[in-house]
Amino acid sequence: MRAFRRLCIAVITVFLLLTAVLNLFLVGVKNRNEGIYRVEAKRLADEIAETGSYELEKYPHITGVFTDDDGKLYISDEHYLIIEAGGMLYRVEYTAGNGQHSIAAVNGVLGALFLLMIGLLYYIRGHIIVPFGRLNNVPQELARGNLAVPIPEEKSRFFGKFTWGVSLLRESIEDSRKKEIAMQRDKKLLLLSLSHDIKTPLSAIKLGARALARGLYKNEGKRRAAAESINTRADEIERFISEITKAASEDFMNFEVTQGEAFLSVIITRIDARYAPQLAMSKTEFVIQKYDDCILSCDPDRLAECLQNLIENAIKYGDGRRIEISFDKMDGCELITVSNTGCTLEVKELPQIFESFHRGNNADRVQGNGLGLFICRRLMGLMNGEVYAEIRAGCFYITLVVKMA
Repeated sequence: MRAFRRLCIAVITVFLLLTAVLNLFLVGVKNRNEGIYRVEAKRLADEIAETGSYELEKYPHITGVFTDDDGKLYISDEHYLIIEAGGMLYRVEYTAGNGQHSIAAVNGVLGALFLLMIGLLYYIRGHIIVPFGRLNNVPQELARGNLAVPIPEEKSRFFGKFTWGVSLLRESIEDSRKKEIAMQRDKKLLLLSLSHDIKTPLSAIKLGARALARGLYKNEGKRRAAAESINTRADEIERFISEITKAASEDFMNFEVTQGEAFLSVIITRIDARYAPQLAMSKTEFVIQKYDDCILSCDPDRLAECLQNLIENAIKYGDGRRIEISFDKMDGCELITVSNTGCTLEVKELPQIFESFHRGNNADRVQGNGLGLFICRRLMGLMNGEVYAEIRAGCFYITLVVKMA
């Protein structure tokens, strides 16, 4: 608020200074214009004295020249002055400048602009600055975890949608926190349950191993049965460990998809507007091949997210020369392929690139967490689509298979 006050004072001060300078300039121009008729009258007197006649067209500010023939030399409703030329007096009528009226008109316009400016500043203060000040601390409180921070309702067209969005953000954070707590609780219960279940086969393995070590089983058949029992119990433990691994690798993220329909052109336009300026600055050739527009059965936001992940990977792991988006159709599906030059990933790693937290041998110098392609696979699966990758001639190709509506 203080900064806005200082800005208002500065704007008003500059406006008043400019108004004063403009008035000084107009007064100077007025004085110069009103002195012109005197110059023309002096030239007219010189011309009459030299030639005994004159040409009125030479003097644009003089409207008439009269003598004292009728005895009314000093009687006239027009602006005039008396000159002497060749021993005679002349009444020279002239047009008076309207400089005073011009200055008044300019100041009237400036006054109206000043009032308009004051009104605009007051409107900005009441409808933008003050409402924004009431919302100023909300993001910080949300970042600190204070989800109970009050969010004032704003009916202003400038902040109504913003406050509504902040309220939705708070509800989303609160919902995510509840889901995270529930997930952590379920994981702990799962780990406790599996830990308890592991103890039983583990105890059996220990007993069987001790019996074998001490030679308690004299019969070969009993020794073989004890070994098979140990192996069976080990398989149970391996199964429990697989469940733990699965719970740890797949349940750490919650994916929500709202299936609908969207035009392919709308999604591609979003991607082009997002990445074309960025890639142009880095001198990367960004090519979007021609395509036939169609309606896709998908969540448009999630599909755009998948394409963004693919392009981000192309930017990170490519050589920066060329990134291309191409299209094809097959069996009622739209195939959207993102490719980049400079692929250094080994072909043998292709089966693992869609796993969570997996990073290839080309990721040593690139920051990341190995989740981009994992997220793409999960989202495409939820949208009844597919994703696959291949390497050809030193280029990396990854294709989204999206069903058409």
